[in-house]
Amino acid sequence: MNVLFVTLDQFRADSYGAAGHPVVATPTLDRLAAEGVRLTKHFSQAAPCSPGRAALYTGMYQMNNRVVANGSPLDASFDNVAKMVRRAGFTPTLFGYTDQGQDPRTATGPDDPRLDNYDGILPGFEVGCYLPENQAPWRTWLESLGYEVPPGGWHQMLVDEPSRPAEHSLSAFLTNEFCRWLDAQPSGWFAHLSYLRPHPPYSAAGHFSERYDPAEVELPIAPVDAAHREPNHSAWLSIPAAAAPTDEEGQRQMRAQYYGMIAEIDSRLGQVVAAIEARGEWDETVVLITADHGEQLGDHGLKEKLGYFPQSYHIIGIWRDPFVEASGITVEAFTENVDLFPTLCERLGQPIPRQVDGRSLLALFDGTAKDWRTAAHYEWDWRYVFIGADAPGWPEHRFLERQNLAAVVNDELAYVQFGDGSSLCFDLVADPTWRTPQADPAKVLEGAKALLQWRQEHLGRQMTDLLLTAERPGVWPEVASGLPTA
Repeated sequence: MNVLFVTLDQFRADSYGAAGHPVVATPTLDRLAAEGVRLTKHFSQAAPCSPGRAALYTGMYQMNNRVVANGSPLDASFDNVAKMVRRAGFTPTLFGYTDQGQDPRTATGPDDPRLDNYDGILPGFEVGCYLPENQAPWRTWLESLGYEVPPGGWHQMLVDEPSRPAEHSLSAFLTNEFCRWLDAQPSGWFAHLSYLRPHPPYSAAGHFSERYDPAEVELPIAPVDAAHREPNHSAWLSIPAAAAPTDEEGQRQMRAQYYGMIAEIDSRLGQVVAAIEARGEWDETVVLITADHGEQLGDHGLKEKLGYFPQSYHIIGIWRDPFVEASGITVEAFTENVDLFPTLCERLGQPIPRQVDGRSLLALFDGTAKDWRTAAHYEWDWRYVFIGADAPGWPEHRFLERQNLAAVVNDELAYVQFGDGSSLCFDLVADPTWRTPQADPAKVLEGAKALLQWRQEHLGRQMTDLLLTAERPGVWPEVASGLPTA
């Protein structure tokens, strides 16, 4: 068996062909969905990148893993997908990045350079091609091709992608590195291919920047008028980095470039599939495709990933597995990124660690799952967004601990609880765009109770599942074997 674990940074659930998008053509993603399982209600558990990936890699909700921002360290005691894959006999190899900060308790000292940034490598991975935030390997390659790379850092390098041939893009570089590595591998490999695109800036590479006419793309969901806008929503709209263009031309241009980036990613994945097929391994390769979080893309007046609207959390989810009878299946149940770690555990014959909050999807695929969740859940912590020198300190006022939200979303309503005690509830039957408050108090109470019950059911259990008795029923063999119990 081979496993290809793909993350597409900031990829919305609705922005590819198999999901019914009216403009974007994605033949490779559509093929993978047709050969496997498409998760229609698949959600990330947090944003931005580090929090979203922490949930994905550990199978834990943010309230338990506590990675709340780009820069929050990941607790070294947690198990993760790379460590599990090693136990299964693979050598997990990374192409791209994982954005997981170093636990300071495991650093070599206060001058350990790994403490200077958040874009560290998840413990357990071998490195095939590491792309830190500055994209240094790509920069070096571009310079070797004769380009004068601007000094403005990775953002400017990506802004300039339309001016270079698509064959010299960041996504092309990473794809080439993976294919070069694959050529030298025996069968039985595990690769994590972590693409940055379609992450902003909104500038697709080469001819992909002209793939879609801005006049042909749809306009975003407009925000509610200021008089009926929730205070946090108004605050987010005031942040230049979060506010989408307000003019129609700017909105259309942003969307056309985002779709162009998706078109390129689909093309690069086509190269990857072709390389695996050329080795005769396609019928032995499990492919998992997801994202760390979504993208507002102008909906509700916002861009990037933030807040409580579902566009920041509802993401692509595809599981293509030639070893199970699941081809062309569409799963309408709510699934979450925390489910992917336990699914890989079961697929590779490994125990699911106690820390995991998700559930294996394999039973959902074959129809044997019982008592499956009826809603999706996610969190967002913005303690570092608005904090200033005059902000109240901790623990005197616990100001920082109130700058967060948790949401539960089902087919009828969305309930959002804020850390300061306020809340929102939207009627999704009357209005699926999240612009109509739920007026029925009983329904609001239903949402609040569902969120509270979810939190109570998923409190940390690393030690609560152990009971110190003379018999040590059902726990000592696992502890003695050396498997992680955290």
